[in-house]
Amino acid sequence: MPPEAGARTGTESDKENAIPRAKSAPRPAAAAPKSLLEVIEKTLDDGLAEDVVIIDLQGKTSIADYMVIASGRSARQVVALAERLREAIDVGRKRPSVEGLPQGDWVLVDAGDVIVQLFRPEVRAYYNLEKMWGVSLPDTVAAAGSDTLSA
Repeated sequence: MPPEAGARTGTESDKENAIPRAKSAPRPAAAAPKSLLEVIEKTLDDGLAEDVVIIDLQGKTSIADYMVIASGRSARQVVALAERLREAIDVGRKRPSVEGLPQGDWVLVDAGDVIVQLFRPEVRAYYNLEKMWGVSLPDTVAAAGSDTLSA
């Protein structure tokens, strides 16, 4: 039958056959998520990383918003810091990419908006990434580099 003759349209019959659903209770407001940088800072602090430097890259490059450079006292500590960071960042976020883990001299953790560079002090002094971004090398790292170079 044509619609003007009193036949029901598809939408009217769908409304009659629809199963009523109970409305769920409104969700409580979620706590504001910690920023990625805060998680990284806390994890490095908990792992006793030394000479942590945070470089604001916004407006300088599009690769990331921040670069965090830190030192571990040994290759074992650098690897442990990288593994702790990977676990901490992985909670509720995309799994970070980690490079250099087997050697432990220089480990890069790419967490998207934040890039973390973890070094042994003498390797950090040798590469001096801070200089490339216009930040001075911490005194303790510079001293570790001059001790290694003069030996």
